[in-house]
Amino acid sequence: MSDELQNIAAREDRATTGPFDESEANPVRPYIDLGGIKVLPREGLNLRLEVEEQTKRIVAVGLDFADSTLQVQPFAAPRTTGLWQETRQQIREQIRQQGGRVEEREGPLGPELLAEVPVAGVDGAAGKRLARFIGVDGPRWFLRGVVGGAATSDVDAAAAVEDLFRSIVVVRGGSPMPPRDLIPLKMPAAPGTA
Repeated sequence: MSDELQNIAAREDRATTGPFDESEANPVRPYIDLGGIKVLPREGLNLRLEVEEQTKRIVAVGLDFADSTLQVQPFAAPRTTGLWQETRQQIREQIRQQGGRVEEREGPLGPELLAEVPVAGVDGAAGKRLARFIGVDGPRWFLRGVVGGAATSDVDAAAAVEDLFRSIVVVRGGSPMPPRDLIPLKMPAAPGTA
């Protein structure tokens, strides 16, 4: 099966297995509203917002779960084509330029990248860390995830993090946005406020 046919099959499956479009989400579930995405709270889940220093704009949501990290970012996408295939190519090139290694494989969410990314240790010594890059194309949006920690090698942790990723709801909104623009994220409302 060609990459494009696999991507189409994955997109058709996505509406029932997630991640979900806002129009597909269960309206009575108690999601944490972060603007461009909604996250279903669960036992043991810690949430971090990653903020760009100069603009103070929230650029990613970090989820700590099952001894792993999952960083997610929702992007606007064209109506007709997805972004994941092109994004994988860009990630591969960036990691290779940094001196890392990357391998594409078929994962539970479709094509994914497993990478050894060079990092500087606390003592300045060079090291490597494993990261999985996952992505799903939805209707007019693309959700990217970067997985670190136990879920890069432990099957049970990986399944827990994949389930977390699938439970995310993307809120694209109706306003026009250029493809590849980050869908705006926001601080969640304090409990008890709407």
